[in-house]
Parts: sequence; C-alpha cells; structure tokens
Amino acid sequence: MKANIGSADRVIRIVLGLLLLSLIFLVEGPGRWWGLLGIVLIATALIRFCPAYAVLGTDTCHNQPPVPGQKH
Repeated sequence: MKANIGSADRVIRIVLGLLLLSLIFLVEGPGRWWGLLGIVLIATALIRFCPAYAVLGTDTCHNQPPVPGQKH
C-alpha cells in the first residue's frame, strides 16, 4: 500500500481526530459516539494511507521520501 497522505494532511487528521475523540467525554447523549470517528482519522494519519483517497485517486504525499517498509 503506497502512502497517499502528506505531512500537512497528517497533522490536520490528528488534530481533528483528537477533537472528535474529545466528544466522547464532553457531549451527553447519543451524539457523543460520533467521537469514535476520530479513531479513523488518527489511524489513517499514522499509517499514512487513506482508502478513500485511493478510490478517488487523491494523493497529498507529493515529493516526499517513501516510508521505510512500505511498497512503492
């Protein structure tokens, strides 16, 4: 799986993921479970691959060196 998430995209995903996760602790009722979507954003940021980007052909990882251990 080829990395398709760039550095700026990773930072944005981590920040938004943490904000969404905070909903679990700050919101009452069933709306709090939307915070679990933060796990998806954080996970995709950490592995530097987004399946939705792959389907759409999007790549924010321009001109960056490959991540060790990932296929090109």
